[in-house]
Amino acid sequence: MAVICNTCGLPEDLCACSELAKDNTKIIIRLETRRFKKKGTMIEGMDSKLNNLESVARDLKNKYACGGTAKEGYIFLQGDHRETIKETLISLGFSESSIELH
Repeated sequence: MAVICNTCGLPEDLCACSELAKDNTKIIIRLETRRFKKKGTMIEGMDSKLNNLESVARDLKNKYACGGTAKEGYIFLQGDHRETIKETLISLGFSESSIELH
């Protein structure tokens, strides 16, 4: 018996909720200075229930060869990656119009 998604009503293997969530989220990218004047890129606005933040953070950390973390609704990457992070998020499936750079 197939498991039915509670949100969209489709079987779990055909569920489109995560793709719809990527289009509807408002992602804000900004630079943050932490202790000892270390700079980091903060990516906020992702819903941790609909998007797998750990896998997105893992992909970003591998691409930029940096450390980072994924917590409740945000991803923090060590270093300043504001110039290229928008193109990387678009290649991961997020909508260009929903990404805002500060």
